[in-house]
Amino acid sequence: MNHQRLYFFDWIRIFAFCLLILYHTGMYYVTWDWHVKSPYASNAIEPLMILSSPWRLALLFMISGVATAFMLKKFRIGALLRQRSWRLLVPLVFGMFVIVPPQAYFEIVEKIAYQGSYAEFMQRYVAAYHGFCRGDDCLRLPTWNHLWFVAYLWAYTMVGGLLVWLLGARFDAAANALGRLLSGWRVIVLPVLVLAAVRYALVERFPTTHALVDDWYSHAQYFFLYAFGALLAMQSTFWERVEAQRWTSLGLWLCSWALVVSYWSIPDALGDMPAVQQWKPVMRAVYCVCQWTAILTVCGFGRRHLNFDSAKRRYLTEAVFPVYILHQTLIVTMAHWLKPVKLAPTIEGVFLVVLTFGISFGVFEAARRIAVLRPLFGLGPLTSQTSAYAAQAPAAAATPAR
Repeated sequence: MNHQRLYFFDWIRIFAFCLLILYHTGMYYVTWDWHVKSPYASNAIEPLMILSSPWRLALLFMISGVATAFMLKKFRIGALLRQRSWRLLVPLVFGMFVIVPPQAYFEIVEKIAYQGSYAEFMQRYVAAYHGFCRGDDCLRLPTWNHLWFVAYLWAYTMVGGLLVWLLGARFDAAANALGRLLSGWRVIVLPVLVLAAVRYALVERFPTTHALVDDWYSHAQYFFLYAFGALLAMQSTFWERVEAQRWTSLGLWLCSWALVVSYWSIPDALGDMPAVQQWKPVMRAVYCVCQWTAILTVCGFGRRHLNFDSAKRRYLTEAVFPVYILHQTLIVTMAHWLKPVKLAPTIEGVFLVVLTFGISFGVFEAARRIAVLRPLFGLGPLTSQTSAYAAQAPAAAATPAR
């Protein structure tokens, strides 16, 4: 076992959260339902969206499991659960009542032509109003929208902590056994089989809701990967195998992605034909191959090229969670406000991405320096050491790593 910090996971987490900004900006321009939609929405970039949608959040849950395993080496289980509750639930509640409401407001303005002011909307929001409907589709308030990840991560951390406490030394024994089992072809095949079994059994019965209480397909895949990361965090030999198979994983990922996009692109008018339907079970397995081999590819290349520390990593590791909390509200709000300007979609999309990054990091820079704001964005308490680091970090992050 190796208890040395796996820095490449920090870099992967940073890149994955940055990818979320690109993905959610893309959601404004595709045909899939979202809070607000561009008048130029089309299926043009949907294949690129599918390139990351099967695995991006699954990867983040696995990385969260890895992080939990390392924190368990520093904290007792009770202390860890208290710390994680504070660092996750405070931003979640703050986000639901301060950050997220503009998303819901602009959604009903665009979808049902709501004419009320934001203040009138907020009165209904805090009163748990469920009357904003478009046909049978009603907006349930209050909502956590993109912050569902935070709620799920808190729940998985609580369940995971309980399981580690119940298992005791058997947790390490199970981790070692899993590390020995996943060698050769098993590194790819066995997790795909688990994900495929989950998809076959649950995806139609429990469509994704992000509502926590009824989202059983999502829980089955995400908690599996969270637990998988926690068990394999210290198995250095496993990560060596992942690195060694990175090119194989990349080939399988790109081939399975091409098949998923091809199947996804079949016109709706042909989707019910027997010749198409007979491929549905196969494509579910292909989707799981795409999901897992993408994760292996990112981890393999990450371990090969990103397993190092630097001032940039330390700065960005602290920044990504506040940026995540803010980013979707900024995208939705600015997209709505920019709509009358009628910019070309390519230029508008670039503006949305640049402004989202710029404003998010600007808010982070302010919040990290103000003690009362830090817990609202998931940051630890402000100490003399963190205060000094806050003053020095931007300059340090701009200095090339040696």
